[in-house]
Amino acid sequence: MPAAAAPTPGTTDDLRAALRGVLADPARLPLLVALDFDGTLAPLQDDPEASRLLPEAVTALRRLAGRPDAVRLALVSGRPAADLHRLAEVPAGTVLIGSHGAERARIGAHGLDRDVLTLTDDQSDRLTRLGGELQAVARGRDGVWVETKPAAVVVHTRMADPATGEAAEREALAVGERLGSVTLHGKKVVEVSVLDADKGAALVALRDELRAGTVLCAGDDVTDENAFRALGADDLTVKVGEGPTAAGYRVPDPAALAAVLAGLAAGLDPRSGAGDGGGAGEADPAREVPPGA
Repeated sequence: MPAAAAPTPGTTDDLRAALRGVLADPARLPLLVALDFDGTLAPLQDDPEASRLLPEAVTALRRLAGRPDAVRLALVSGRPAADLHRLAEVPAGTVLIGSHGAERARIGAHGLDRDVLTLTDDQSDRLTRLGGELQAVARGRDGVWVETKPAAVVVHTRMADPATGEAAEREALAVGERLGSVTLHGKKVVEVSVLDADKGAALVALRDELRAGTVLCAGDDVTDENAFRALGADDLTVKVGEGPTAAGYRVPDPAALAAVLAGLAAGLDPRSGAGDGGGAGEADPAREVPPGA
């Protein structure tokens, strides 16, 4: 018997309705809003240093941060926590889960409060070896470059031509398999880690720590699927963009997600007439997204 097809994710309108339902039920609060960075809040860029949150997302997150009784904020990304702090314009109090769950930090009023990530001598040696082998993968290939994280090494191929990038990704995957390391294959990227960490386990731990009633989790890449699968049936998981997914909802792009976040903030604002959780009504900025997107 053939495997059952995955359910079709709900639309942007469905997501907005689900969020209104969360706001209407005090037992489902606080809502943990846990978002990927690249491709989710920030449009994808060939140069990762050029990535920035959309202005609409910056405004929405600031408004949400003003309601800590109802909403907690987190970024859940493959980037190191220090990079997120430097590039992502998010409010104080936001938790940063970096390096696919290997790092944890919090943006304080006066800087970044980081949990210390300590590697064993064996892990440090493996990280050094990984760096050398993956630098060899990139050597001589235009547009392929290597990034070293606190517990992983990453081969980036976004700026390479398709044939060159695919060859580099195959070789990087082979290195990870040969060394028995945790390997993640995302969009134009292969990350090989010396730690067994993933976004799903890190997000579940944060949800339990914060005693969140519901989680809103959004991401665009295959690495976000671990988080989608780890969350419960009452949580709201959102795929940003195209591609197969385990998420319950889909929005077309970062601009649409920013509009949904703006609508969520409006629903929490007593001045919008929706402070009782009934929804943002006609004032909901998320309604600017075309219906059925």
